[in-house]
Amino acid sequence: MWTSAGEAIGRQRETLRLLFDAAVHAAQPAGCLPAHLPEPPAKGRLILLAGGKAAGSMMAFAEAWYADRHGLGPDRLVGLAVTRLGYGVPTRWIEVVEAGHPVPDAAGVAATRRTLELAASATEDDLVLVLLSGGGSANWIAPAGGLTLADKQAVTRAMLRSGASIGEINTVRKRLSLIKGGRLARIAAPARMLTLAISDVPRDDPSTIASGPTVPDPTTNADAREIVARYGLPLPDAARVLIDDPANETPKPGDPVFDRTAFRIVAAPRASVEAAAAAARAAGYEPVMLGADLEGEAREVAVEQARLALRLKSEGRRAAILSGGELTVTLRGGGRGGPNQEFALALAVALDGAEGISAVAGDTDGTDGGGGSPDDPAGAFVDPTTLARARSAGVDPAASLADNDSTGFFSATGDLLSPGPTRTNVNDLRAILVD
Repeated sequence: MWTSAGEAIGRQRETLRLLFDAAVHAAQPAGCLPAHLPEPPAKGRLILLAGGKAAGSMMAFAEAWYADRHGLGPDRLVGLAVTRLGYGVPTRWIEVVEAGHPVPDAAGVAATRRTLELAASATEDDLVLVLLSGGGSANWIAPAGGLTLADKQAVTRAMLRSGASIGEINTVRKRLSLIKGGRLARIAAPARMLTLAISDVPRDDPSTIASGPTVPDPTTNADAREIVARYGLPLPDAARVLIDDPANETPKPGDPVFDRTAFRIVAAPRASVEAAAAAARAAGYEPVMLGADLEGEAREVAVEQARLALRLKSEGRRAAILSGGELTVTLRGGGRGGPNQEFALALAVALDGAEGISAVAGDTDGTDGGGGSPDDPAGAFVDPTTLARARSAGVDPAASLADNDSTGFFSATGDLLSPGPTRTNVNDLRAILVD
């Protein structure tokens, strides 16, 4: 028996953090890469190219694997990794560059140019091993045509504010890049290429992970134009030229540039949600699985899940409601936050202090929205006292939600989830415990 309501809430929060940590651990490269790393080429070089939030950790593991197990040295093992600021990992000789995310920066542009040069240097005897993860769309940044970095930054900010899904955003991005949408594979051909990916997208679509630099692109310039029109995205003239130019179309399925390529997913959101479910079961909760691919407006999904939690409570069930995926936020206010924090705030409002229900929503990469700093919060916790504590601190929950200021709200309550860089990325984990 719990000795107090406060102790019960504290125990629930400890369990929620265990669930989040289990999801992150399931996607660490040291656990998911070994079964998929190929033999090095009989002759020629092994060229390691890594992009995304897990690029540093994937590169460090792969470099050590081939150096220690296969005896490869810097003459045959070469490469470059580009990851988010604060997500770098020490390596032996292959460089790891930290660059901006979600808004790209000059460091990303320079490192991506070097990545393309390495790919272009590949011969038929070489093997190009691409280590891909979410965040690669911002880290591997190579403006096409007459686009400048400032243009790309402006387009990125507009898309992030629009409420467009990650698939829609990447459809536009592919038209504006020299590396996305299968273009990296085209540059490296005819070398053999294998991509090992940690998926951060709903349904693990290879053409969406990091904007699909090594796989055929099923989307078209016309699709991009429709998305731009639907969301009213302001595009610079140089970007409009690119999405209107038939010669700027990406390589499609059946293109011979993909004849010697292969793609494998080594970690995915579903496995992480299942790891959280196992941890919940061990803690005495019945897992209620809503899937690993949820999409939609964060505040609307929160209301739906609050209704489910209240129903389970009314039925007397001790349950853990678990879901993954990537929610969106349509910005209407001027506050700070991200989809997980906005979900948590909307959930707290919808639950209205219901006893016995606590929750966490967090991005497995360690940051949720924010300004691109590695110490940005990953999400937030909610418990029956959240709204009362906020009001005691002089914070109005409804006003915070209307202003999209979930970070400000949870800063005031002390409920931010801040694990720091996890150096992996399989999207979000949402867990609601019902006692």
